[in-house]
Amino acid sequence: MWKIPEAECSAAVCTEDGTRIALRRYGNRRGPRLVLSHGNGLAIDLYYPFWSLLTERFDVIVYDFRNHGRNPPSASPNHDIATFVSDNERIFRGIERLFGDKPWVGVFHSLSAITILNHSPPGANALALVLFDPPIFAKSGDQLDLDRLYQRFRRLALWRHGSFEKREHFAQAFRDSGLMVRALPGVPELASEALLRSAADGDGYEPRCPPEYEARVNEYFFAYNYEPELGSLRCPVKVIGADPTLPFSFLPGFTTRSWADVDYDFVPDTTHYLQIEKPKECAGMMSRFLDKQDFAG
Repeated sequence: MWKIPEAECSAAVCTEDGTRIALRRYGNRRGPRLVLSHGNGLAIDLYYPFWSLLTERFDVIVYDFRNHGRNPPSASPNHDIATFVSDNERIFRGIERLFGDKPWVGVFHSLSAITILNHSPPGANALALVLFDPPIFAKSGDQLDLDRLYQRFRRLALWRHGSFEKREHFAQAFRDSGLMVRALPGVPELASEALLRSAADGDGYEPRCPPEYEARVNEYFFAYNYEPELGSLRCPVKVIGADPTLPFSFLPGFTTRSWADVDYDFVPDTTHYLQIEKPKECAGMMSRFLDKQDFAG
């Protein structure tokens, strides 16, 4: 069972509409700084098998998107990528103010990768970006297939159970999910801790990110999914993809498009959730990229 230690330091920032976002700091304060976040409906704690490998070398700061993970539910109706972009601006300034001004690399997966690419300009605040399987390109080459996929995920989110009597029931559902069959042993139990909170009525458990909120992001995901021009990127970018031969992965048409010059690799035998399937390989691939940057030291 994965057990996440207490953060060495924690703080919070408030977004423009007053939503509270928790920040946590782990690892080597003298090391290069990494800032990490997660995918839609998930939480950065679910990625602990990956980012726990980074804390000896790096100054690791993790955060959840609003209405996800350790953040309290927001009273604001705003829950979309445009709002996440605005939140990020506050978060990045807050990290500098609370933990000290220091160059940083953004390490983002899926939704958080799409969000950072929607900044104007992308990567303006970061020294480098490492993007895990950003869902930019459809396997078929037909970009409308991406929207069809997001709409399918929207429906799945709405059909998902909104409450669980026991955490074990959630862990079993996670284990049985066709999308999670390659996750490391112990990850379903970690998910039951990272993705559930005690129900508001005190009876059982409920998702930290309500299914309707996860569905809302998927409904409009395609509107924010675009292929940025290389010239708009303000820092080096490493893209680490899932295995393009497996069903749930992105970027197979990557090298035929304008991103062909971006540093791209994939991790064999992994799906979109590669960081909880082969965390050592993901961390090693990322570290080799950072070793090429002056930042890595």
